[in-house]
Amino acid sequence: MNQPAARHVLLIDDDEVFSAVLARALRARGFDVDIASNGSDALAVARNAEPDSAVLDLKLGAENGLALIPELLAARPGLRILLLTGYASIATAVEAIKRGAHDYLAKPVDADQVVHALLGGDEPVAAECTSAELHTPPLKRLEWEHIQRVLAECDGNISEAARRLGLHRRTLQRKLAKRPVREKGA
Repeated sequence: MNQPAARHVLLIDDDEVFSAVLARALRARGFDVDIASNGSDALAVARNAEPDSAVLDLKLGAENGLALIPELLAARPGLRILLLTGYASIATAVEAIKRGAHDYLAKPVDADQVVHALLGGDEPVAAECTSAELHTPPLKRLEWEHIQRVLAECDGNISEAARRLGLHRRTLQRKLAKRPVREKGA
């Protein structure tokens, strides 16, 4: 895989060992890396260093990475955000996407998965992973499953499901008209 010579990544994680290991792996793959361990440092780096993308942990000590997503995007419009978490759930994945994250991976992850997510455009990271590497379904699949669960809770009432999901009714209808994302090997 050819990486651009100077992609700039902001790594935001309160685990110093994980940050150091991932930063070293990303640098070996041609990335410039800045590290922040909390939200205020991350915002300062995003404003000053102008990274192309950010790898953000869901739990930053007492802070929540989800709350930081809109602030990062306000500080650096166009920033590609990859959310990492050891606490993967459909609800968290959907909320991350609603707030502006581009991708979502469950820990443990390897550097190749992170690089693929950072460079992969709108393709889900899991699309090219083997089943042994696959930790979470693609985000679009998670979103579809969440919508189906809420719709079932509302006994098929699209208006009520749209209200609970925070979507416009027509937006929900368009999402329901699409087929679910197939998982590799399915």
